[in-house]
Amino acid sequence: MAVSYREIFASPGAWKFSAAGLLGRMPLSMTGIGVVTMISQLTGRYGLAGALSAVMALSKAALGPQVSRLVDRYGQRRTLRPATLVSVAALAGLLVCTQQGAPDWTLFVFAAASGCVPGLGAMVRARWAALHQNVPGRLHAAYAWESIVDEVCFIAGPIVAIGLSTSWFPEAGPLVSAVFLLAGVGWLTAQRATEPVPHPPGEHTGGSALRSRGLQVLVVTFVATGAIFGSVDVVTVAYAGEMGHKSSASLVLAVYALGSCLAGAVFGLLRMRGPAARRWLVGVGAMAVSMIPLQLAGSLPLLAAALFVAGLTVAPTMVSTVALVEAHVPRSALTEGMTWTSTGICVGVALGSSAAGWVVDAAGARAGYAVPGVAGAAAAVVAVAGYRRLCRPATVSRRKGREADGVPQNPHEHPGGAGRPGQDGREGQDGQEAARPVA
Repeated sequence: MAVSYREIFASPGAWKFSAAGLLGRMPLSMTGIGVVTMISQLTGRYGLAGALSAVMALSKAALGPQVSRLVDRYGQRRTLRPATLVSVAALAGLLVCTQQGAPDWTLFVFAAASGCVPGLGAMVRARWAALHQNVPGRLHAAYAWESIVDEVCFIAGPIVAIGLSTSWFPEAGPLVSAVFLLAGVGWLTAQRATEPVPHPPGEHTGGSALRSRGLQVLVVTFVATGAIFGSVDVVTVAYAGEMGHKSSASLVLAVYALGSCLAGAVFGLLRMRGPAARRWLVGVGAMAVSMIPLQLAGSLPLLAAALFVAGLTVAPTMVSTVALVEAHVPRSALTEGMTWTSTGICVGVALGSSAAGWVVDAAGARAGYAVPGVAGAAAAVVAVAGYRRLCRPATVSRRKGREADGVPQNPHEHPGGAGRPGQDGREGQDGQEAARPVA
């Protein structure tokens, strides 16, 4: 049976770590767009703004999985606190150099050092996995809830970042995002009762979770998906500026996130059947098709409507992605595996924002919407090409590692709670596909 959102918060401490994750994830949507707005305000150079945003995303892509691997081994508190201090110090250096008019190369140096902290979404989802690992259906609702939280961040974040940078002072948006990061990480890591227990050294294979062929498909697909997100952000800011309403860009981007938020809320309450790989493939295809109307929007209201429809495809696809990560990655590397999908998005954001910035500078904002269109088509092609990998069980060596953890081998299982397998290994006692216990 379907699970309500009220049920997942019945466990002590659940609302606290989810709220801390919300606070700490605000920089996910604030920092990049805040830097783009700051640089465009001070220099008018969208190419530079997009390039800096790209470097920051690439930094997260390179450093995030390494930090997550340390989290799996040593715990969230011991790893995240020092990593956060490094990231915040680098962001502070970027703001100071920008304000003082320092050479461009100094901006890139600090931007490259700012990605030490992986997205807190993986940290919070790991806590949900440990909390509800034995309750059928609840992980599905919990993961859907966190997708809603992601979209709330993307609704509020651009509004706050762009609003502060345009109405207060240009550096205000990135500055406030750093404050949110410090507060969120501090609050989350202070909650020791719900922190997943690090796995003993003997459970780690010594290799990266990215050795999984299924995870490789997810990561490459999300490189193209991230290019959609990064390019839409940059082009929308530029398009709103050309229309004489630059501050409205935050509202338009918030509508994009609102569509995803609503879709995620409904998706989390549904009783899912069938392979997660199939749902994921349909979601990626729908995301690609949803980029086509952006090419035809001739005004901000029409653009907002097109982005709202596009947003409806995002959260359900992301929830299905988590199910596939669990199916192809051993639980001793779960945080790292989740972070690798975020890494793919970060690389894509880097490529998309940079490409969009140069297209806008060369041909105008309207032409820039071709970038997310091409990125969507690329995501669909990779998803179709790699679909069979996602349908197959994990490799023998990886299955053995998961069998030791008590993890079923079927990659089509339901992402929603870690319940008891049914008689055929796929159906739980409530009729749902059984989910895998993770920690």
